[in-house]
Amino acid sequence: MKITVCGPDDVALLDEYIASPGALSFHARRFARQEQGESTYLVAWLAERPVGHTELRWGGCDAAAVRAARPGCPEINGLGVWPEELRSRGIGTSLIHAAEELARERGITVVGLGVAKDNPRAAELYARLGYTPLIDYYDRWSYEDADGVLRECVEECAFLVKNLL
Repeated sequence: MKITVCGPDDVALLDEYIASPGALSFHARRFARQEQGESTYLVAWLAERPVGHTELRWGGCDAAAVRAARPGCPEINGLGVWPEELRSRGIGTSLIHAAEELARERGITVVGLGVAKDNPRAAELYARLGYTPLIDYYDRWSYEDADGVLRECVEECAFLVKNLL
């Protein structure tokens, strides 16, 4: 397995192998934020196929409560591994370690990430990797479905942080 920063040619492969909800590519939106300097979009590869991704958002979490609780804390966002049978094989851990290393290279001493309250498997992984709870919050996002309808989503989450020193 290798982990790379997403390149322009990777977006189509991500769309092919890791579907995103809605009419607009979630991968293209992440790549666009990277191009604007707002984030770094990391992709995990096995045999030239994308099998996982995460975005390190340099400006932090979108939730105001999280930003107030830990100003300036970059967020590891949207970690995912596909197909499902590849989970629990170290891909997610490798993506997190790669994101942490990018933060260290910028002199950042703490990073955070959100985990849905109904995702104990992910919460256990983050705890094993040294992440501790900071604050509970509601993650809100929207997407346009294939019929052009805007779908609003709300998820109860905990924001976790890790000291990188």
